[in-house]
Amino acid sequence: MVLAVAASLLATAPAMAQAGPDAPVADLPVGTSDSLDPDSPLAPLPDLGVDWPDLSAPEQVPVEEMPAGEAEEAGGAEEAGGAEAADAESAGETAEGTSPAASDVDVSAEQRYSVRIRGIEAIGDPNGDGQQTEVAALRSRFDALSALKLHDDEPANTAQIDRRAREDVELLGSLLRSTGYYDARVLTRVEPAAGIANTLVVTLDMRPGNLYRFETVELSGVGAAGAEEETLRKAFGVKAGDPVSAEAVTGGIDRLKTALGSRGFPFAKVGDPEVTIDHQNRHGDLALSVDPAGSKRFGEIIIKGDRLFGPKHLNRIARFNRGDRFDAARLEDFRRALIATSLVSTVQITPVPGTEPDIVDVEIALEPAPPRTVAVEAGYGTGEGVRLEASWQHRNLIRPEGAVTFRGVAGTREQLLGALLRRSNFKQRDQVLTAQAQASDTRLDAYDARTFLIGVGVERQTNIIWQKKWTWSFGGELLATDERDANYGARRTFLIGALPVSLAYDGSDDLLNPMDGYRLSARFSPEASLQDGAFGYARGQIDGSVYQPVSKRVVVAGRLRFGAIWGASADRIAPSRRFYAGGGGSVRGYGYQDIGPIGENGDPIGGRSLAEFSLETRIRFGDFGVVPFVDGGNIYRSALPRFTGLRYGAGIGVRYYTSFGPIRVDLGTPLNPRQGDPRLAVYVSLGQAF
Repeated sequence: MVLAVAASLLATAPAMAQAGPDAPVADLPVGTSDSLDPDSPLAPLPDLGVDWPDLSAPEQVPVEEMPAGEAEEAGGAEEAGGAEAADAESAGETAEGTSPAASDVDVSAEQRYSVRIRGIEAIGDPNGDGQQTEVAALRSRFDALSALKLHDDEPANTAQIDRRAREDVELLGSLLRSTGYYDARVLTRVEPAAGIANTLVVTLDMRPGNLYRFETVELSGVGAAGAEEETLRKAFGVKAGDPVSAEAVTGGIDRLKTALGSRGFPFAKVGDPEVTIDHQNRHGDLALSVDPAGSKRFGEIIIKGDRLFGPKHLNRIARFNRGDRFDAARLEDFRRALIATSLVSTVQITPVPGTEPDIVDVEIALEPAPPRTVAVEAGYGTGEGVRLEASWQHRNLIRPEGAVTFRGVAGTREQLLGALLRRSNFKQRDQVLTAQAQASDTRLDAYDARTFLIGVGVERQTNIIWQKKWTWSFGGELLATDERDANYGARRTFLIGALPVSLAYDGSDDLLNPMDGYRLSARFSPEASLQDGAFGYARGQIDGSVYQPVSKRVVVAGRLRFGAIWGASADRIAPSRRFYAGGGGSVRGYGYQDIGPIGENGDPIGGRSLAEFSLETRIRFGDFGVVPFVDGGNIYRSALPRFTGLRYGAGIGVRYYTSFGPIRVDLGTPLNPRQGDPRLAVYVSLGQAF
């Protein structure tokens, strides 16, 4: 007998939900924010007897008593399986229900139970590479939805266990049919656990039967896509000979819609799949209508409602130009980029027909977000003392995207007043113009400095949403600073001009929690200084780190850093422009700037070169992790590092992994301390140490 049905496959197989008989299906443009929802329910397959499974309202599963011979075959994979099946048959068990296999079970008493599935290894192609994956996927879906599994740690009476087993018979039958096993039968048995009091074993014996496969797969209308026809067929993926699988068909439709949107068809329509099942020959036929509705190119960006940004700035943010082939993925990128400005709370982007037949305009409506932020931060550190910072920011004070921040710091060792401008997407996407002016008074063990600084720069930025491989920056700084270090009792005034540039490559897999890859960066700053005459020098620094996964839970990470200053002696260079080492981002276990040469009073005086390394093992357990580490490094008065007299620190860290990155707490101790070095140092921050 051959039955023909029309299935609205709007959900993936794991969800297995079924819509009501009259559930509507709207024809919507492909690739827009109103695309068909892949999590919506499945429409029914009437009069088939092999419906796509309905797990939210279980259907009646056609069942029958399993003959003794078949029961033996189903259980033959386990020791004494045939005998158990024969016993089950003699007890009168059927696939419709459960029967205790021993007369000494008290049906009113609460029992604990365990669940096992027998015969699951029979699904899939035993000679194929994906059989283990199919078995694991079916078991995972069953475990997630099973009534028995949901309550398997709770005692229950026999009636409750029987009801749960009946539900799981229907569930397992539905899951088997969803993967193409339309002749599947499931038999249950409940029996006392051997040698364990008040404990039952619930066995689900499954007999998958024959796997139904598609004999024909037809995509009518796809030829109208012209040169893209073959690409669209490959995207759909389902072909003759494949299993009649709900998940495969719904997944193929989703991929087809995505491909239509990315290959220039914004108004394409995909119909409901029509499936014909032939029970006699155990195969199926699939027909799916596709209307590409014509290839389109991008036209104008049309602003609807509040004009937070002008058309010129919107075109700068968008990664498409007028005349480019339509690509729905670029619209999604455009939406995320607008949200990332932090000036927009909601974005609605809609492709609309343009003035020319092959043009599609992009209509955009923006809902503004609050533009101002006030922040206060307070902290205390054993080496830094009390620190209080307050800031006020307007993220669009200088339009477009000109964020102005005024900040002040009051603390034991630092006082600061400053203003900062960051103009995002300056001249081009992801390019930032920065300008700052600040006055500060800093009192550290290494030096005292009263500084006024103005600076301007341009940088290509990276962030969590779009982690860039290459980033760079360049700019200029002018500063006047009055400073004193451990080698000079009197203060000295320096006038300094600098032209810093940087270049970085990020080949890691994550910005805040890298687990694989490597990073390299270089900074170079030629500087001119005026103090008892004019002189010049150049500062350079190279950083590199590598991340090597050992297993899914263990990553070994290493870091190297080298720096050098050429052209002037260390004493002539302003103390604030020298190199220092020690602290949470350097050699852990030592205080901030505490490593390197010291002056007559025992305070650090910095140097012209540095060498550092770090090695740590990151071990993760769910949302937490531990990180044993060892660091080393030193500061030298020479122009190049000598790699002698290294100071070593070691310790262990704790990580708490959040959705935005790990929170880090490290405890370190110096391995070869000098007199006065602390025995323990604690560091807290967001993100890994490197």
